[in-house]
Amino acid sequence: MMNLTDKVILLASCLVVYLLDPVSGMEIVPVLTAVIISSLMFYYDSKRSSLLLASVFIAACLPMPGLLFFLPLVGYDLFFRPWQKLGLAALVPIFIYWERSDIMMVMLVLLLGFAVILKRRTDAQLKLLASFYELRDSSREMALILKRQNQELMEKQDDRVSLATLNERNRIAREIHDNVGHLLSSSLLQMGAMLAVTKDEKARQPLLTLKATLSEAMDSIRQSVHNLYDESVDLYAQLQALTDKFTFCTLEFDYEIQSNPETRLKYAMISIVKEALSNIVRHSDATLASVTLREHPAFYQLVVRDNGQVKSINTDSGIGLKNIESRVEAFQGIMRIHTKDGFALFISIPKGQPAL
Repeated sequence: MMNLTDKVILLASCLVVYLLDPVSGMEIVPVLTAVIISSLMFYYDSKRSSLLLASVFIAACLPMPGLLFFLPLVGYDLFFRPWQKLGLAALVPIFIYWERSDIMMVMLVLLLGFAVILKRRTDAQLKLLASFYELRDSSREMALILKRQNQELMEKQDDRVSLATLNERNRIAREIHDNVGHLLSSSLLQMGAMLAVTKDEKARQPLLTLKATLSEAMDSIRQSVHNLYDESVDLYAQLQALTDKFTFCTLEFDYEIQSNPETRLKYAMISIVKEALSNIVRHSDATLASVTLREHPAFYQLVVRDNGQVKSINTDSGIGLKNIESRVEAFQGIMRIHTKDGFALFISIPKGQPAL
């Protein structure tokens, strides 16, 4: 846009000098020729096109002196370019026609200098603008990178907090089981011994009531301990540990579950993945395997695949596949086996279904 503005200014200046020349008259052909050549040089911004068009225009100045007045307009596209030496050729027709009108030729030389100034200023502004855009884009890219890194740090922090919470629940469950549970068990044994040696029915009745209360407390603590321990099972951490220990071939792990499946389902999934990876080690020649666990609105999907060659599969005789199938059926799920381009195990388990 700035180059176009400079060309409009130069065209207006060249027209003023052209109209002031008493010899050239009011011919329109030089004006149209200069505008067309300058427009083509602006449109075809290449070395070969610019050299060809500029050479044609400068050569045409010799038989058509009226074109001399528009040399600054055409020469504008030659300045500060690898081919800018051609701009010196524009001085040749000016010197040839110098005696025609000294004042007009001086004005043309001044216009050429004005074109040089405009071109230098515009190039400097364009370079400054390009640097600004580059800096702006770099700043935006850096901001996006920092935002992504910050998000990753927040996710890692959430994972650490979740893991610490699960570990603390596990510790509390162990403390309750080892200390309070032990004391209640000892109290129940002592109560049973007291009931065994007490013959008076009036004295036995309070002891029986106390024993029932202690038994209820023991059951309540036992249930609380189981709940705490069950909630402390981190499915992602358990599966990640399994995949980290798998060294038979390259293994990709993809986990996309947001909810917290019930404990029996967690243990079932861990056992299924463990069995599937063991089958890869025992029966496959794979070089690449993957474990994918995703959550959908109505079901969980587990996919274990490898790129090994499948010779034959007999689900009736394979104990490992039978174990997997029985675990899937316990949750009213579906298991499918695909043997195209390797071995793939597809398992879908509906949500909210009690284990059989």
